[in-house]
Amino acid sequence: MVQAVVGANWGDEGKGKITDMLAEKADIVVRFQGGANAGHTIVNNYGKFALHTLPSGVFYGHTTSIIGNGVALNIPVLFSEIRGLTDRSVPMPKILISDRAQIVMSYHILFDQYEEERLAGKSFGSTKSGIAPFYSDKYAKIGFQVSELFDEERLVEKVQRVCEIKNVQLEHLYHKPTLVPEEILAELKRYREMVEPFVCDTSAYLYEAIQAGKNILLEGQLGSLKDPDHGIYPMVTSSSTLAAYGAIGAGIPPYEIKKIITVCKAYSSAVGAGAFVSEIFGDEADELRKRGGDGGEYGATTGRPRRMGWFDCVASRYGCRIQGTTDVAFTVLDVLGYLDEIPVCVGYEIDGEVTTDFPTTAKLEKAKPVLKVLPGWKTDIRGIRKYEELPENCRNYIEFIEQQIGFPITMVSNGPGRKDIIYR
Repeated sequence: MVQAVVGANWGDEGKGKITDMLAEKADIVVRFQGGANAGHTIVNNYGKFALHTLPSGVFYGHTTSIIGNGVALNIPVLFSEIRGLTDRSVPMPKILISDRAQIVMSYHILFDQYEEERLAGKSFGSTKSGIAPFYSDKYAKIGFQVSELFDEERLVEKVQRVCEIKNVQLEHLYHKPTLVPEEILAELKRYREMVEPFVCDTSAYLYEAIQAGKNILLEGQLGSLKDPDHGIYPMVTSSSTLAAYGAIGAGIPPYEIKKIITVCKAYSSAVGAGAFVSEIFGDEADELRKRGGDGGEYGATTGRPRRMGWFDCVASRYGCRIQGTTDVAFTVLDVLGYLDEIPVCVGYEIDGEVTTDFPTTAKLEKAKPVLKVLPGWKTDIRGIRKYEELPENCRNYIEFIEQQIGFPITMVSNGPGRKDIIYR
């Protein structure tokens, strides 16, 4: 059985915790897209961790963690992440890396920084992790696939070719020092030594695992609204954030994905630029940010304060629909316990008309939120394990949102720990 865990919104929905929790019953956990630009925060018996490339199943001895072919593989980051676990008494996880994954090079990170500098005020709010330059190179066919590390002759020729292209940009567009082919080759050889023990044909491995009836979990990063096709383009990421891409980014048949768990937050937050209709500001936002998440709403990768907003039914309904959701996991509900009343965005007003359909970017930027205010429950709900035991107003809030988005909320997370979960 293959399940996917994906985000409904802008990312930061709490997917790491849900994956970590579901990984208890999984044999294999696969990261299928994105790179070290987003982080998944996990709280367990070992402590609190922010994972960037490793799948969120690495804390269980019985799971195999796979870095799929769709991932932007930053090898030094991956290895420092592994050290970050083993230094804190987590047993060395079993890791497999796809021989078809491509490598984030040191120059991708430089190009990311140079481009954000060049754009200045018009920048995309990149995490400067090299992701856009990486995926640009992948699709321009000048990226380095892991398998190529093991073919010295081709590597030498390709490094020369890539440096020629890059150096034109460095010299004439960015006015920065040019790349030295010998240094790039040395970087690639260093990477080869690091990954060699872990590389295999992960698609074939997964095919056999599916035949054997294993439980496989696909883990995506970010959320629907950051997808390059279906999100708030151009303020999006550079790889597809949808469960459908899990089949491609892991190398499995699409019909094998039987369950799509879309993670939705009980309020909204976003890192980076882009349209965000239900956004709130000032003291109201500061208070929610301070109480939110575990230790506050700050980017797991950048530490940037997240932009805050009320729950957005329009964006979430769309985000769940585009994922092909079978189950919604509703997270950080406990955070809202301080509020007397809780506004929810139920529609967008665009040019004087109210819509409940999520529009394209130009219209989205003109949208004003239509809010409905629900009564709060004014109590701490952490520690509750049964749905019936939640305060009535809290259940009403969940049921109102479920009815608005049109997908079943089957899990409610009411705290940061593995066990803080209510099944419906």
